[in-house]
Amino acid sequence: MNARGFAWFETPIGACAIAWSEAGLLATRLPEADPGRARSWVARRVPELKEGAMPPPVAAIAGRIAAHLGGARVDYADVALDDGIVGAWERSVYRAAAAIPFGETRTYGALAKTLGRPEAAQAVGQALGRNPWPIVIPCHRILAADGRTGGFSAPGGAETKLRLLEIEGALAPATLPLFASSTD
Repeated sequence: MNARGFAWFETPIGACAIAWSEAGLLATRLPEADPGRARSWVARRVPELKEGAMPPPVAAIAGRIAAHLGGARVDYADVALDDGIVGAWERSVYRAAAAIPFGETRTYGALAKTLGRPEAAQAVGQALGRNPWPIVIPCHRILAADGRTGGFSAPGGAETKLRLLEIEGALAPATLPLFASSTD
């Protein structure tokens, strides 16, 4: 078993990357139109890692991601993340984002309130822009207060975010923050 490494795997929306260490997942990467850019991202993000076969636990997570991207309702609560690569603020934002159920959305402001920092919507967005584990940490489920997609740093930007929300069935008007009854 490779204790550290990265690998590519196919999903219904294209080839994704997954990187791991002894402590858990280091990163995931959504499909990129240009495979060279995707490999370059992995080399920059985790330069010391070598491409190799996924250990069975990592392969199981990759299978869950592929199923999720095919529309299956997947929970990642049990997935170990190597979160030593992020700061305390990011960790708290990612935990709050991970608590958003499949098929639902929240606003940046609502997530900031959840963290006890209602003035920190922009800081929440910045932390989500650095999310090393898209899909596992569902940063795509957070929208701007007016229902716009807001930023999305994954390949494909807002178009990818909308596609992920569509896969999860989260684009129905009743699920979007613009129509929610809360006062965000």
